[in-house]
Amino acid sequence: MDNREAIGSWLSGPRAAAEQMGVDFGYRGQRLGLPEEGPGSIAPLGRRFGALIVDWALCMLIAYGLISRGDQQATGNWALLVFLVLSLLTVSTVGCTPGKALFRLRVVSLDGGRLGVARGVLRSALLCIAVPALIWDRDSRGLHDRLARAVQIRV
Repeated sequence: MDNREAIGSWLSGPRAAAEQMGVDFGYRGQRLGLPEEGPGSIAPLGRRFGALIVDWALCMLIAYGLISRGDQQATGNWALLVFLVLSLLTVSTVGCTPGKALFRLRVVSLDGGRLGVARGVLRSALLCIAVPALIWDRDSRGLHDRLARAVQIRV
């Protein structure tokens, strides 16, 4: 192995190096029994971030207009509370927030059913902490989804 190959494998990361050695990781969601593409497949990160931005903007608007009455500093704190309530009420019952509905995403249990209230509370609380949502597995599921035994899929 020359220096270029060694540096290339180091820069591309351990997954790329393992794939070069013949390890097959499969597609995202294969271990969960989900299809590779189309409805029911793992939601792409771009759509998930887009839905989060829409939901956060909606919560900021509600917090700014209805709760904080123009106090800029309080708006962010109230928006987090509104986001928690929005997530609890919508994901636990219908499986999607307004942003997720707009981007045609849904949060479901690993068995394909509704998430339910208890796991919805756990998922929403961990999402508001933010750090668990930034730790992903190879199926692009955040720690908040893993602990709640949930997965975000395309509709």
